Amino acid sequence: MSRLSVDHSGDPHYDTNYQRSLRHYITREALPSESNYRNIHTIHQERPTLDDLHDSTYKPKKADEQTGNDDVEAKVQKRGKVIKFGWKQGVLMRCLLNIWGVMLFLRISWVVGEAGLIEALVIVCFGNTVTFITAISMSAVATNGLIAGGGVYYMISRSLGPEFGGSIGLMFTIANSIAVATYIIGFVESLQDMLFFYFDTVMIDGGVNDIRAVGTGVLFALMILAIVGMDWVTRVQMMLLFLLLASQLDVIIGCFIGPMTDEERARGFVGWNGEVFSDNMLREYRDYDGEPQNIISVFAVFFTAVTGIVAGANLSGDLKDPGSAIPKGTLLAIGITFCSYILYPFLLAANVVRDASGNTTAFKEFYYTNETVNILDSPTFTECSTTGYDYVTEDNETVLACEFGLHNSFQVMELVAAWGPLIYIGCFAATLSSAIASLVGAPRVLQALAKDRLYPGIFMFSKGFGANNDPVNGYCLVFVLAFLCIMIGNLNAVSTLLSNFFLASYSLINFSCFHASFIKIGRFRPIFQYYNLWVSLFGGVLCLVTMFLIDWITALITFLVTIGLYLFVSYRKPDVNWGSSTQSASYVSALRATLTLQTVVDHVKNYRPQILVMSGRPSSRPPLLDFANLITKNLSMMVCVEVSKDMDWKTRTVYINKCNDWLIEKKYKAFYNLVKADRLDEGAVNLFQLAGLGKLKPNVVLLGFKSDWSVCDKQELKAYFNTLHAAFNMQLGIAILRLSNGTDYSNIIADDESPKISEGIVNEGADIETTPRAEAKKRKFSFSAAYTGPGGAKLPKEILDGVTIFKRKQGEGTIDVWWLYDDGGLTLLLPYILTTRSNWSNCKLRIFALANRRDELDMEQRSMANLLSKFRIDYGDVIVIPDAMSGVSDASRREFQGLIEKFRTTAKCADDGVSITEEELANQKDKTNRHIRLKELLLENSSTASLIIMTLPMPRKGQVSASLYMAWLDYMSKGMPPFLFVRGNQQSVLTFYM
Repeated sequence: MSRLSVDHSGDPHYDTNYQRSLRHYITREALPSESNYRNIHTIHQERPTLDDLHDSTYKPKKADEQTGNDDVEAKVQKRGKVIKFGWKQGVLMRCLLNIWGVMLFLRISWVVGEAGLIEALVIVCFGNTVTFITAISMSAVATNGLIAGGGVYYMISRSLGPEFGGSIGLMFTIANSIAVATYIIGFVESLQDMLFFYFDTVMIDGGVNDIRAVGTGVLFALMILAIVGMDWVTRVQMMLLFLLLASQLDVIIGCFIGPMTDEERARGFVGWNGEVFSDNMLREYRDYDGEPQNIISVFAVFFTAVTGIVAGANLSGDLKDPGSAIPKGTLLAIGITFCSYILYPFLLAANVVRDASGNTTAFKEFYYTNETVNILDSPTFTECSTTGYDYVTEDNETVLACEFGLHNSFQVMELVAAWGPLIYIGCFAATLSSAIASLVGAPRVLQALAKDRLYPGIFMFSKGFGANNDPVNGYCLVFVLAFLCIMIGNLNAVSTLLSNFFLASYSLINFSCFHASFIKIGRFRPIFQYYNLWVSLFGGVLCLVTMFLIDWITALITFLVTIGLYLFVSYRKPDVNWGSSTQSASYVSALRATLTLQTVVDHVKNYRPQILVMSGRPSSRPPLLDFANLITKNLSMMVCVEVSKDMDWKTRTVYINKCNDWLIEKKYKAFYNLVKADRLDEGAVNLFQLAGLGKLKPNVVLLGFKSDWSVCDKQELKAYFNTLHAAFNMQLGIAILRLSNGTDYSNIIADDESPKISEGIVNEGADIETTPRAEAKKRKFSFSAAYTGPGGAKLPKEILDGVTIFKRKQGEGTIDVWWLYDDGGLTLLLPYILTTRSNWSNCKLRIFALANRRDELDMEQRSMANLLSKFRIDYGDVIVIPDAMSGVSDASRREFQGLIEKFRTTAKCADDGVSITEEELANQKDKTNRHIRLKELLLENSSTASLIIMTLPMPRKGQVSASLYMAWLDYMSKGMPPFLFVRGNQQSVLTFYM
């Protein structure tokens, strides 16, 4: 019996009612099912929400309500037969065809001739080590979830994010498009060589016109083959693989049979020979094309023979099970090709000499007249010229050039083969198979890239045709690029650049695996377990090293192109949410930095104003946020908070997301928090205690001045006043901003109700062109467009100026700082920070201070100037006020009395905290007079200032009522320029010590 089978036949207590569906008894819960996790958009339709399970008012959804839009779309299938491939046809065969390129037949012999057998094996092993480690990393990434179309691009973009994926995806598409042309050019050149060697003829001119004419025809044929469908592509590739295997078998058989003619012997193919094997064991580097060779330059030539390992992965959308097929097919293909690349150097080193003139007559004379002499002593091998041309000695003897042998001929594989023409056929198969692989792979990568809309203007290439979603538009683009390259006729200059493009993608595949493993994200659970993060990192470094070994100039070009594309995608900020490891790394970095910050002892030199803005809905008070943003910028924390009535979870989530999206769209570097409370002060207490994390928590509270304090409900006034007390109780600084039109524009500015991407879970294929950030970037910024009235009406200029007062560039003016009392220096620090911002850089600081003694004005002024100099604060003027305690005018006193008249009471005691008793007025008489006098001084000195900043009077608990305190603030700031009251927490925020 199977371990998973259940047999109740012998159980007398078995209840047959269990034969009914379990769903009949479970009315709310959902059983674990793949469908609950497959489609992001239908999670809430298939699986009940927490509210569904927790609420007593749950109503089961109808069947039609449980089907998401994507499910409906899934039912609409395109007509035709869907072709999906297994690991053999889909990955193994394609990788073998792409790895076994023309280099196998034309350059492997030259590698042995230059490097010798030992170093040739080192080169082969090193190259395959790079690809094997990359394949291991790719296998881990490929088995970490379902893979859609796009291959390498899809894996890198979903692992490292759109910036890396977008840069590699575009580079990979262009590289493969050009590679199609290079392979076709290689095919035509092989065809030219065969026609000239066997038939002594040419097609047109034996040069570039042959390449253009025949290459265009071949490209057109391959294009038709690709459009016909992957089924026919696979059939052709199977035939090409058969020819490729047959040609390799032809070489092996030829080596074991040995040379059949004297002409073959004269060209260096001497058969199995121990001395030849020994002579070919060590390196013998020579100049090639005028350049000295070494192991690095030879490796650069050989490495292209082991690339192509992603040919199967690039067709991930056409595989039945990509997660299983990609590791299995790719690793087996690398293993098979590695064995072949190890075998052929042994065969060639044991059978072919390095140099031979090909002089058959001279070879016969020596070979048949000196049968007891070693064949290697033949002048055909020993006396030919390695300079590449014939020359005449002093004895008037002609020394022929060494045109054959491992060092000199690229046709060695054809020489040792049992039937030479089959090698040319193998070359044709290798070039055409690689061209096909690039032709069908590049459009699919481009299609996936276009669907994600990381670059503008390429979405047209995302469209697929037929049941297999074939990227016909992509085929057309690749055809055009390849055609243009074929017209050039020679692409040797860009061949190394293409290799570096591929290596860059290999490096990022390795880094993807390392990064996901290193940051230990929970989602990285690959089925393929035979990987190691440090091996992946080593593989990524090897790829980078290989790039520079091949050509350091093209490696730098590749880096610059990658960085340029990365920055372009980063600048566009695509609204895609793929859960990349870079996102996880951001969390880990932030967490570690926050924990590290916990161990840092606070110091006055490191003080930063971290502002908690009592903003309400952020879009309601733009000036308040703009002012806070001027202070914080990207250098300190800004938290916008709102105290609101009760909301259900869904409404609250949507509301918070909208507020956060508004902050992002308006480019505020801020957080938003919402707390439930019946009164402002109750919510404020909770916020003051819980806002922030560790030492990343607010130390200054910013409020707008309550302009309606004299007419609002008494409880509302008391709540505002108690909020100030709560802040001081929590040792927080306070700043209160007053503007002539107020800071609350909720009834004037249109409420932004446009849908936001964060209202739902972002799908991987999200149309980023319609998201708020993308739309905002399309529009040319203007204040009138950014802020409009209800229905999009244009705001009056005076209203618009009030809304944008802290966004606009200020002209030359002054910021008047009335530093009345020492609060730790916050009253002085905030205006200094403002002057460092470009908007307020034209404004000079004027410092006002109170004189302690009238007869010491000069000394106190010098003392204040000296203190400012020690603080290294640039100022325009220092003014010491000598008569702050002078009597006030009757008119000023009557004006103030009018403010508090309605709150005065004749009762001896007022318990409401708002009414003003006669006793309180008497006790606070000096303070009241001082504040009235300060208003007169403000009118005399600061009525034309751009901004006034004054130390906030301290509201003594139980000593001053809410109405009297608000009257003080109202009277001093009414009718004045923008006014900011500031009070620090009496801890130093400035120091003059180093």
